[in-house]
Formats: sequence, C-alpha cells, structure tokens
Amino acid sequence: MALFEIDESSGLPVWVQLRNRFVYLIKTGRYRPGEQLPSVRALAAEAAINYNTVSKVYANLERDGYVESVRGRGVFVRGIGEAAENDVESILDVEIKECVGRCLALGMTLDEVMLRMIDVVRQMQKEKQSGDPR
Repeated sequence: MALFEIDESSGLPVWVQLRNRFVYLIKTGRYRPGEQLPSVRALAAEAAINYNTVSKVYANLERDGYVESVRGRGVFVRGIGEAAENDVESILDVEIKECVGRCLALGMTLDEVMLRMIDVVRQMQKEKQSGDPR
C-alpha cells in the first residue's frame, strides 16, 4: 500500500486528505522529528496530484507546527510536542477563509458574506429538523 493515496469518493478535499495523512504519519512515528519529507515535486508525481496542492499542504503543516521548511534543503518534521493541538479547527479555519475569499471575489462585502452564511446555516437547521437528508 502506498503511503499517500487519495480517495476520490471522499467528501474531503484532496489537500485535507493529504494533510490528515501527514499528521497521522507524523503522530504515529512513521516520520520522526528531523526526518525530511518528500519534495513537493516528488510527492505530487507519486500521488498524482497538483504541485500547488502539495505546496499548500506543506505550508499548512508548517503553520501548524508539524514541519519546518529549510530554504534550499527541504521540509523536515518537527517534534510532536510543537504541533498544533486542534487539527480540526485549523482545517476548518482554512476552509472558511477560502469560502469567504471566494465570496469577496464575487463582489460581496464581509458583512454580506456573514449575513448570507447565517441565512444558509438557518436553512440547514430547518432542513435537518424537518428530516431533509441534505
């Protein structure tokens, strides 16, 4: 079994699947502190995913304290104690920021985005209460 396989039927974005896999491999000791991760290009080729997607994952892992990028040398695993405590929150923050960014690109203001999100959440609550499986 390959270290990095993407589940196309999963509802999770590819970058989240890859990030979660790295976090798992780091936490379980497959990648140890100080060990170098595959290069962005090598991993993109191995997993048959976009170079920019791998780059986004590495940047996210670095921001959350799992890895450290050393210019000209590569990306290296940091000690597990230095990693973020709540992975789910950091993933959600990125997803929400990307969604808001797309809304802003459509010409909405931040206030309009916030009000629209509240409307959508309320609609989802109504659907859930009525038994609508969406």
